[in-house]
Amino acid sequence: MLALFLSSSSYPTLSFLSRSVTLDPARRTTLSALTMSMNLRTHAYAGNPLRSRTPKSTDPFSPSSAFESLKTLVPEIPNHPKPSPDFKVLPFSKGRPLVFSSGGDANTTPLWHLSWISLADCKGMLASSGVDLSEDSLVYLGPKVEEDLVYWAVDLPEEDGVVVSEFAGRKLCFVDLRTLMVAADWADQRAMDELAIAGHARALLEWHNVSRFCGSCGGKTVPKEAGRRKQCSNETCKKRVYPRVDPVVIMLVIDRENDRALLSRQSRYVPRMWSCLAGFIEPGESLEEAVRRETWEETGIEVGQVVYHSSQPWPVGPSSMPCQLMLGFFAFAKTLDITVDKDELEDAQWHSREGVKKALAFAEYRKAQRTAASKIEQICKGVERSQSLSTDFNVESGELAPLFIPGPFAIAHHLISTWVDQGPGDIHSKQQPGVSLSSL
Repeated sequence: MLALFLSSSSYPTLSFLSRSVTLDPARRTTLSALTMSMNLRTHAYAGNPLRSRTPKSTDPFSPSSAFESLKTLVPEIPNHPKPSPDFKVLPFSKGRPLVFSSGGDANTTPLWHLSWISLADCKGMLASSGVDLSEDSLVYLGPKVEEDLVYWAVDLPEEDGVVVSEFAGRKLCFVDLRTLMVAADWADQRAMDELAIAGHARALLEWHNVSRFCGSCGGKTVPKEAGRRKQCSNETCKKRVYPRVDPVVIMLVIDRENDRALLSRQSRYVPRMWSCLAGFIEPGESLEEAVRRETWEETGIEVGQVVYHSSQPWPVGPSSMPCQLMLGFFAFAKTLDITVDKDELEDAQWHSREGVKKALAFAEYRKAQRTAASKIEQICKGVERSQSLSTDFNVESGELAPLFIPGPFAIAHHLISTWVDQGPGDIHSKQQPGVSLSSL
C-alpha cells in the first residue's frame, strides 16, 4: 500500500505545500475559481475578533499586563473601584458556555448571546461551590481596546443546585457548542463572532483539563502567560506545554469528468445526511498523503491531484481532542470502484452534480436554525425539548428531502457548494505529467 501513495499520479499535486507545477492559463484560472469562490468569513469558529492581534507585553491589554492587574484585583473583590481596563468573564460548565436568549415571538427567531459576567459575580459563583477565585482560575481570551475591556473564560465546577438555580433566576443557561452553532445566524456577523469566541474559549479550557500533568515526568502543570501555556512544576523538569491542535483533512473527492462527487455516511449521522470524507493526519505525513491514504482506506479509491480549499477550527469534538483544525481539499479520483470500510463508514456513493445541487436547494437550513434557537430559548426558561434536528430538514411540501448535507456552519458544506457552483467544465481536459511524491 505504501508504494501506492509514493507512485507517480496522473494529475499534478497543486496544494499549497507541494512543489509548484506549471499549468496553462485556462486551467490555472479554473482551479483558482474553484478554491477562491467563497467568503471565508462564513466559516464558523473562524474570525475571532478578540484574536485579531496580540498586544505587546507593555500594553495594558496584553496577557501579561492584564494578568498582573488581575492578581491585584482578585483579593479586593468586591470592594474595589472599576479598573481600567475592565474585566469580563465567560463561564463554562462541562464544555458549555453560558448564554442568554432574547426575542422569539410569533414573527421573530430567538437570538442567543454570550453571557459575560463581572469578576465579582464570578467570585460569588465559585464561592457557592466552595471554590476560591484565583488569578490562575481564569484564561485570557483577548481584549476589545475600543471598549476598554479584557475578556476571560473560567471553567466552573460540576454543576450543582446552587449555581443552576442562580442562573435559572436570570434566564441564563449552559448550552453545548453544536446547538449554538446550528442556532447561529450565519448572515449575522455578531453571531459568528460570538461563536468564534466561544469556540476558542472552549478549546483552551478543555486543553487545560487534559494537560494537568507533565507528559515527561508526571509532575503537575501550572498555568503560565495568563493561561495561554502551562509549565511543569517539577524544578528538575520545567517542561513548557502549549495548547494542542489536532489537524484533520476533509476532502471532496471528484471523478475524472468533474460531474460526480463522492459522499459518505457514518452511523452516527442523522438520517439522510451525507458528507465529505475526513481523517486525522498521522505523524510524518504530508497533507496530500493524508488525503490519499484516508480516501483509499475508507473507500478503496485512488486519488491523484489534491487542491487546497480552506481551513476551519473545529472545537466541538470530544474533550480529549480540544481543538481540531479541519483542512479542506478537493481530491480528484483516478479510480471509481468503491470498496467501503464498514469499520469506518456506513456507506459511500458517487452523487451527480445535479443531485447534490437539489440537496442544497431542498434542505431548509433556516428552519433548522430557528428550531435550534427556539430550543435554546426553552433551555434558558428551564424547559428543554428533546427534538431531533434531523426532522427539520424537510422540503416545503412537508416531505422528507432524499438527501441533505451539513449546514453552512461546516466546511463540508462549503467544499460541496463551491464544487456545485463551479460548474461541470472539463477540469482535466489537458493532463500534465505526474509528480512523484518520492522525488519531492
